[in-house]
Amino acid sequence: MKLILVAASLLMLSTASHAAGDAAAGKAKAATCGACHGANGVSLIPNYPNLAGQKADYLVAQLKAFKSGERKGANAAIMAPMSAALSDQDMMDLAAYYSEMDAAK
Repeated sequence: MKLILVAASLLMLSTASHAAGDAAAGKAKAATCGACHGANGVSLIPNYPNLAGQKADYLVAQLKAFKSGERKGANAAIMAPMSAALSDQDMMDLAAYYSEMDAAK
C-alpha cells in the first residue's frame, strides 16, 4: 500500500513539472508580443496591457480564451490570430517569461 502511495506521489510531481512553463523558451517566443506589449513587458500603448509581473495562470487563461474565441472585446480581433498559432506549451512558456519579469521596469 505504501509503495502505491509513493508511486502515485511521484507521478503527480512528475506531471506538475511537465505542466510548468519554461521562461527561457518563452523569451525566445516573445518577440512578436513585444511589438504591442513592450520589449520589457510594459506597453507604451495605453490600450494594450502590461504583461510583466502578471500571474502565469492568468496569462495562460487569457491566451486560451482568445484562442477559443471565448474572450471578446476590443483586442480580440488582434489577439485571436496571435494566440491561434500558440500551443499550450507555448502559452505556458510565454506566461512563465512574463510572470518572472519585474513590472516596475
